[in-house]
Amino acid sequence: MAKTPGKNTSGRGQRDLFVKVKTARGRKTSSTRWLQRQLNDPYVKRAQMEGYRGRAAFKIMELDDKYRFLVPGARVVDLGCAPGGWCQVAVPRVNALGEKKGKKIGTVLGVDLQEVEPLAGAEIHQLDFLSEFADDKVKEWLGGEADVVMSDMAASSSGHKQTDHLRIITLCEHAAYFAFDVLAPGGTFVAKVLAGGAEGELMKTLKSKFKTVANIKPPSSRSDSSEKFVVALGFKGRDGEHRDEEE
Repeated sequence: MAKTPGKNTSGRGQRDLFVKVKTARGRKTSSTRWLQRQLNDPYVKRAQMEGYRGRAAFKIMELDDKYRFLVPGARVVDLGCAPGGWCQVAVPRVNALGEKKGKKIGTVLGVDLQEVEPLAGAEIHQLDFLSEFADDKVKEWLGGEADVVMSDMAASSSGHKQTDHLRIITLCEHAAYFAFDVLAPGGTFVAKVLAGGAEGELMKTLKSKFKTVANIKPPSSRSDSSEKFVVALGFKGRDGEHRDEEE
């Protein structure tokens, strides 16, 4: 459960001091910049105060506040769920713990290549979603089809902007095709992409499979990042494209 933010007892009022980090011997300048940015990031501080596992939790909050796909009773799959921040947000919103009396009880299923610390209200499995029959396993664990498939995955950075763009678009495409296999009609797909020019084919495919497709950069996404999110609503079903052609 998220912690309640404590009172400010620092004596500095509401304004925090900027933390400057010196480059230590043996540490790269880029690492120093990353550390300095983390220490001064208001979303990192807020995540720590409220008990979330990372600042990314606020991205899915903002996306859901706008599009309302994490509803009580929803069955949610979080691909590449480590460290678990998106699952943390999903659990209370879909009522996975049954704390909202009179509301449907949802399911939150997280999968990742690495072990993830257990989280109350979420079922987490160590699984490569690209492996054979992974979609069947997920539907078995869910007890049926998913209402939401979401992904905050990013490929390891190579340091080359265009290469990194192509890698994350490929990863997003894999996530999308996995979603096509496990989503129930009317379902939602949410995934992180990087702007860079190669996402056109992905968007074309999503628009053929969903009623509504939007690109959005939530407020908590860093302004200097090319990251954005695709939100695809109203899955037409696995034969949706064929039906459209016949109509």
